[in-house]
Amino acid sequence: MRRYGSRDSSYSSFSFGPGPLSPALKTLIAANVAVFIVMWLMPAGARQAVQEFFGLVPAAVFQSFRIWQPVTYMFLHGTIGHIFFNMLALWMFGTELERIWGTRFFLRYYFVTGVFAAVTTIVVSLLPYPETARMFHSVTIGASGAVYGLLLAYGLTFPNRPIYIYFVFPIPAKYFVMIMGLIALVSAAGDSGGGIAHITHLGGLIAGYVMLRGRHLSPANEVRYRYLRWKMDRARKKFGVYSGGKNDWDKRVH
Repeated sequence: MRRYGSRDSSYSSFSFGPGPLSPALKTLIAANVAVFIVMWLMPAGARQAVQEFFGLVPAAVFQSFRIWQPVTYMFLHGTIGHIFFNMLALWMFGTELERIWGTRFFLRYYFVTGVFAAVTTIVVSLLPYPETARMFHSVTIGASGAVYGLLLAYGLTFPNRPIYIYFVFPIPAKYFVMIMGLIALVSAAGDSGGGIAHITHLGGLIAGYVMLRGRHLSPANEVRYRYLRWKMDRARKKFGVYSGGKNDWDKRVH
């Protein structure tokens, strides 16, 4: 359950979840669930073979040129709990972002963060340490890298919106993102099994931050922002409208 209201308004209401599924999320969730059901119906041996072929295995990417793995690994999940919580987070944090960004940018952001998370895992697996060497032949599956990217975007877009942990304890989204990032960082550093999933999570967070900063600082966006500001200033003068109190125009989300 989360609290809703405008970013700067004191008005708020309570609702479970962000509402109906947006177009891209319908497709993504349907694809993930369909793949999970098909794999669940397979014999154990065939399921493992599919995971090794379509999941992310750094050794296979280099040695067998399975260059599709940084994309296809996002659609594989190992257990019901694994896919349930990933799809729940995708719905909770992705629906409003798609409405704000539009479907095209949302999908680009989702796949860029997911692929970069995979690339991060591959790069770390090449480091000359025993812990990272184990990652080179291990299988990584799941949409968690892209989901962490969406989590970061949600925290930057709605920094003060409460997220209810265990449906009881409210915490602002910006602090929730910080906590999840810190957990991923500490877990990756201390995981004796190589920290594959946690490294992937970190990759998603980093990619999301870089992509959003690049979008915010792009010349095209800056031109659009200046043009919109110019139009609003003209409208204020034309209709004799003046803002009272402190002008919050430049308080844009970073």
